Amino acid sequence: MKNVLYGFLLAMQFLTRIPVPIECPWTIKTSRWAIRFYPIVGLVMGVVLVVVGSSLSPFLPSGLLALILVSLWVWLTGGLHLDGVMDVADAVGSNAPLEKKWTIMKDPHVGSFGIITLVFLLGWKTMLIYLLLTQADWHVIIPFMLSVASARLSAVGLLIFLPAAKKEGLAWHWKKNLNWLDSVWAGMPIVLVIGFFPHLSWLLILFLLMTGLYGFWLMRTFKGVNGDLTGAAIEGGELWGLLLIWIFTSFVTG
Repeated sequence: MKNVLYGFLLAMQFLTRIPVPIECPWTIKTSRWAIRFYPIVGLVMGVVLVVVGSSLSPFLPSGLLALILVSLWVWLTGGLHLDGVMDVADAVGSNAPLEKKWTIMKDPHVGSFGIITLVFLLGWKTMLIYLLLTQADWHVIIPFMLSVASARLSAVGLLIFLPAAKKEGLAWHWKKNLNWLDSVWAGMPIVLVIGFFPHLSWLLILFLLMTGLYGFWLMRTFKGVNGDLTGAAIEGGELWGLLLIWIFTSFVTG
């Protein structure tokens, strides 16, 4: 049980800026449990955002509240995955050969492609949250939390099932101790939630589709996965989830 607890706390420390005042040992067992807890950490983040949004919605206009929630979202992750998105955007935008792409991705400086991508990503997130807030429909709460968790499950799947692009870096150290059973453990909380809300199974199916397409693109473009590419999967997955929820609530149920 101690390894399970340490794994959860490691996942919280790595994926969020929520204070964890405990020093957790990094071992094969704790690191595997940390990966398994990725989706649960996503659920925790979703709960935080929902609670804050629900508490402030009676007092603030939807536009301002959307901006506050996106700002809180960025703070919760410490901008960790946004950094990955910008690195990937600069590498892809360069149209350079593969090795040059890796060099650009490692460069600590941000280029124009990274900045443009960041602006549009946060802009789309803010607008979609605003649209969901204006609907004032509590039915979006569970799908929203589920999408934040599913984005992290996508990262777990990519990390486990795709080869490491380089035998170095944090992603490689995570990956070398993992196997397919860890993806089963990671997916169990999401399957459990869908068991209570079976009408949301479409969300998981579309997340799996997105993950497969993104993984195919990764293999063609980068021949494998690394930390920046999994971070971009999380950010892209969150945006994908918001878009799916808006489409579903606006055009399917609305």
